Amino acid sequence: MTAESGADVGGGSDSAARRVRFTAPRRVEVAHAPVGTPAPDEVQVEASLSAVSPGTELLVYRDQVPEDLPLDEGIDELDHAANYPLSYGYATVGRVTAAGADVTDDWVGRRVFAFHPHASHFCVDPTTLVRLPADVPDEDAALLAMVETAVSLVMDGRPRIGERAVVFGQGVVGLLTTALLARHPLARLVTFDHHAARRERSRSFGADAALDPDAAGEVFETGDGRADVSFEVSGNPAALDAALDTTGDDGRVVIGSWYGAKPAALELGGRFHRSHIRLQASQVSRIDPDHAGRWDKGRRMDLVLDLLSDLEPSRLVTHRLPIERAPDAYRLLDESPDEALQVLFEY
Repeated sequence: MTAESGADVGGGSDSAARRVRFTAPRRVEVAHAPVGTPAPDEVQVEASLSAVSPGTELLVYRDQVPEDLPLDEGIDELDHAANYPLSYGYATVGRVTAAGADVTDDWVGRRVFAFHPHASHFCVDPTTLVRLPADVPDEDAALLAMVETAVSLVMDGRPRIGERAVVFGQGVVGLLTTALLARHPLARLVTFDHHAARRERSRSFGADAALDPDAAGEVFETGDGRADVSFEVSGNPAALDAALDTTGDDGRVVIGSWYGAKPAALELGGRFHRSHIRLQASQVSRIDPDHAGRWDKGRRMDLVLDLLSDLEPSRLVTHRLPIERAPDAYRLLDESPDEALQVLFEY
């Protein structure tokens, strides 16, 4: 954040680097500063697109992030508490335009994905970048982080042949999770979302049924009527209680939502005490220890890159806005979730 202290907000020129900055609850600005020069061990990236993460970024926008928790310990630019003003975001596609003296020449001209806050130009350690295949369009590559999250969720859920599965929340990550689960030989896949347009998308992504969350509970016609495995990715703490109610005895609930500072009040009396339901926290920054013997982040990323062309996540993009309209983008996502699903910033 100290690097932004001299930034000029609102003016700027074509030669200035532009960066999104959260300055107060529900207040976003675009700051301008000179384009930096890479250090000897860095490269400079010029962005073409970046994707807004409607879940975590809206928590920052609404001031719903715990003050004592780093935004993301796995990303250098985000390894700090969420104190305004701050930059955020972690899904940028661009091209390497310059390299420091100690960096090999083959980086210059490379198209890359960066886990970096929204900015038109930035300098980073090249080992933090993901080299993109030539056949993956920028629009799909910009959603790489969302696809990686969905892959991580499904891996942690360990869906088995013939199981009944449910997904709470059909935002971007929820829909991608649905698309991946639909590839498994499940007995039935049911999703839940408050918005009719998202339920319609869910069916097109492979859900056997897409319901309003008010219908949660015994939603299956076989067995005890409940799911074997449930995924909670709605971002709404109340959905976790609904997921418990919809999951059968000895079932599994994968919690992919980050609720930030929002409390989650659970009904753990009644059947829960005897149910032996397992709650599994899932977060993409780490590989579950049960997978770590055969999987690391590099192998998972290779899988994600293969899936980008196959899943075509750009189908989820509802709005493309120039970076200068960043305040409009967050306002749209905050106030019109029935209309706005995935926003891309154009540089």
